[in-house]
Amino acid sequence: MSRPKVVILGAGFGGLNAARALDPIADVTLVDRHNFQTFLPLLYQVATAGLAADHVAHPIRSALRKTKVKFRMGSPISIDHKNKSIKLDSSETLEFDYLIVALGSATSDFGVKGVADHALGMKSVNEALLIRSSIMRRFEDLCRFEDETELSVSVVGGGPTGVEMAGAIAELVRGPLASDQANAARHIKVNLIEAGPTLLPSFHALLSAKTGKDLAKLGVKVFTSTSVKEVKSTSIILGDGTKLNSHITVWAAGVSGEPTIEKLKLPIERGRVKVEPTLEVTNYPYIFAIGDVAGAKDQKGRPLPMVAPVAMQQAKFVAKQIARKSKNQSLEAFKYRDKGSMATIGRHKAVVEVNALKLSGPIAWYAWLWLHLFYLLGGRNKIGTMADWTWNYLTFDRGNRHIMDIS
Repeated sequence: MSRPKVVILGAGFGGLNAARALDPIADVTLVDRHNFQTFLPLLYQVATAGLAADHVAHPIRSALRKTKVKFRMGSPISIDHKNKSIKLDSSETLEFDYLIVALGSATSDFGVKGVADHALGMKSVNEALLIRSSIMRRFEDLCRFEDETELSVSVVGGGPTGVEMAGAIAELVRGPLASDQANAARHIKVNLIEAGPTLLPSFHALLSAKTGKDLAKLGVKVFTSTSVKEVKSTSIILGDGTKLNSHITVWAAGVSGEPTIEKLKLPIERGRVKVEPTLEVTNYPYIFAIGDVAGAKDQKGRPLPMVAPVAMQQAKFVAKQIARKSKNQSLEAFKYRDKGSMATIGRHKAVVEVNALKLSGPIAWYAWLWLHLFYLLGGRNKIGTMADWTWNYLTFDRGNRHIMDIS
């Protein structure tokens, strides 16, 4: 029996895991616009000088060395459904029997005015470096002025990404920046804005409350039940019309499917590719969608969260689905197994929820560290990350405070 040709768009958690799972049974070509995979859960640490940028990026070809998977760097332009082929911006056309769309997600502004022009996203290494450079450049300005000028940094979105970012910025200010120039650091204010009534709304109420208290101890001013009406260059207009000073605004309020899906003219529902319970794209049984870009739902009809565990489980599941299709067997419905959630707020401060188990404090913090190190790709990245974390922990310093704007 001939091996099916599978083209996978996107080399994130979903795409890369799908390529590895399919390698024994199919001829796989993996496509991504970058030649590296970004470990998105640790981007905020790059943005706050906790990690070097190259520690969260791993070469895709290196990850595929022990496989027969082919890699092409490029972005998809269009799908030829009649001939089952896809055209890339590199002018190459790839034929397939099955196509897997795993393009990930992009920052969603929810139509809020000024976000695209004045807020900083958190979906790429470039954006993380831009946040870091913005904070450090403004800090240098404070050091030069040596007056009562204040710098206000605001994070919009009280989910795990927003909470981790706000906590890390606060620790950067209270630790390394205070040691560098105490008076300047004293004039940096950190805000966290959440439209809902609680932080980490997907967590138990006790852990959400604990998170708010831990952030307050770090000096973060938390605004809950507070919507954002408009983002300006040096301020935020809140839902009630109040003006909040914000010289640097980090947008962590939400994401939607990668805009490339619109070019591919696939069915879209609420910003994500519309899929059947089998993860087949609606009306296209030879195309599957997984990860953040897929609009898969749970048994209650709720969209699955845009997190790495969903993408990785779907990747392995789709590999089995293609194996079934190749044997003319019936397909199964995808069921997500929620293994829990976690978020870190700062040193010895984290929350973990796994079914009935709820942890906070040092134990949760060490669990967070171990799990992220485990899933990080590449031995060099693991060693480098551990070295950075150890240095940060022992010295209360962060050695990656460089201003490196990426054009």
